[in-house]
Amino acid sequence: MRHRNTKAILNRPADQRRALMRNQMTSLFLSGAIKTTDAKAKALRSEVEKLITRVKSRLAKKEEASAIRELKKVLYTEASQRKALAFIRETKQTSGYTRLVRVDYRAGDAALEIQVQLLSDKE
Repeated sequence: MRHRNTKAILNRPADQRRALMRNQMTSLFLSGAIKTTDAKAKALRSEVEKLITRVKSRLAKKEEASAIRELKKVLYTEASQRKALAFIRETKQTSGYTRLVRVDYRAGDAALEIQVQLLSDKE
């Protein structure tokens, strides 16, 4: 039964939703911060936190190859995979890897735009 198991649908079929999240995660790890709408930002935050936790647990067990495979399943470019692995290795946090900051309202449709940022230990 799926009672109370909710997922952000984002008005897209499952394959498009998965591709959207993968694209946004790749961009987030490449640039460190991206700007998107409110609903997409909340869905992205959940996915990024889960990915980082999975990879971190594999690295803690000394399973580096498994951690890299986990990143390759989700992130499109090799550069983003390297940056993500470096970020995960250097952070000592156990949760709260991202921050959502309200930016403004988009000019075209007045949708609330939010900046999703990766948090390092230095901040």
